[in-house]
Amino acid sequence: MNIRVGFGYDVHQIAEGRELWMGGIRIPFHHPANGDEQEVDLGLLGHSDADVLIHAICDAILGAANMRDIGYHFPDTSDETLGMDSKIILRKTIELIASKGYTFGNVDATICAERPKMNPHIPQMQQTLAEVIGCDPDQISIKATTTERLGFVGRQEGMAAYAVALLER
Repeated sequence: MNIRVGFGYDVHQIAEGRELWMGGIRIPFHHPANGDEQEVDLGLLGHSDADVLIHAICDAILGAANMRDIGYHFPDTSDETLGMDSKIILRKTIELIASKGYTFGNVDATICAERPKMNPHIPQMQQTLAEVIGCDPDQISIKATTTERLGFVGRQEGMAAYAVALLER
C-alpha cells in the first residue's frame, strides 16, 4: 500500500451581497441591522461559490496525488466554473485522484473566521462532505478557530482554511 499526504490552503475576501458557503452548506452571515437599516448578507468573494474549506480540502487531496491544484483543474477564468458549487469541484477532484489509482483516506481541516461561529455547523459539514466524497463522516475532521482579531481574518476582511489529506493507493 502506498500512502500519500497533501496540504491545502485557501483564502477568500468577505463581501456584501454574497451567500456564505462553508463545507458545502449555506451558513447565515450578515451585518446586524442598525436602526432603520436592513441586514446585509455577507459571504465570500470568488469565481465559484468561494467555499474556502472545500477549496483547501481539494488542494490537499490533489497535492497528495501530485496533481497540481484546483486552479489548474478548475480555473477562475473559465465560464464553466463561474458560480460553481464547490461540492461539484470536490466530487470531480475525487474522480481525478481515482483515475490515478488513489482512494481517499481522511482529511483534517481548520477554518479560520472571526464570525459567524462555525462550530455549530461542523457536524452538518462533515455529513455533507462525506456524502460528496463517498466516505464515512468519521474520515472528515473539521475544526474552527479565530485569529484573536489579528490579521485580515481578525479584521473580518476574509476567511481562510487549511487542510491535510491522506490518500491510499
